[in-house]
Amino acid sequence: MSSMTSRLKTFALASVASSAIAGLATLGIAAPAQAQAAYGSYVGIGPAFGLTSDAETGEGSGFSGVISGRYRFLELPISIRAQALIFSSSFAFVPTVSYDYPLNWNTDIYLGAGISFPSGDGVSPVGDRTAFVLQPGIDYTFSNSRLVLFGNAIIAFNAYREGGNTAVSLQTGVGYQF
Repeated sequence: MSSMTSRLKTFALASVASSAIAGLATLGIAAPAQAQAAYGSYVGIGPAFGLTSDAETGEGSGFSGVISGRYRFLELPISIRAQALIFSSSFAFVPTVSYDYPLNWNTDIYLGAGISFPSGDGVSPVGDRTAFVLQPGIDYTFSNSRLVLFGNAIIAFNAYREGGNTAVSLQTGVGYQF
């Protein structure tokens, strides 16, 4: 089982790293002084990977699916985001409000704050109790397309009933702008 967990963690890091590399590769395209926000709200799907577990029970890390959404306020560098972690032993809903910083025409980095709401009997990738979360991430909008590549981490503080550890989950995926 630990071999599979190790492979999942490696895959998770590779997925998020590739999303970050794709975003960072665009830095040389436009100077930050000319940057404008990557406009558009989106809904997307992808994988999520829990990297931590409850110290007492060892539960929590693992693979999940994520449905992600972003509503972008056009006049402000603020977005409302929501992520639903599904297909694990427990469902979790994580709404956040983020401050978005444009790196260039296609790329935003952001930092969000919110709350995780896990449900069910099992442990989700973001723990098994309601917790405060920070969500750093990156959105890359493909030119001449409605597709968005997203990658982020959810850091849920005091997220486990047993032990109170911090939970960390990585998400990446593709979204459709509207």
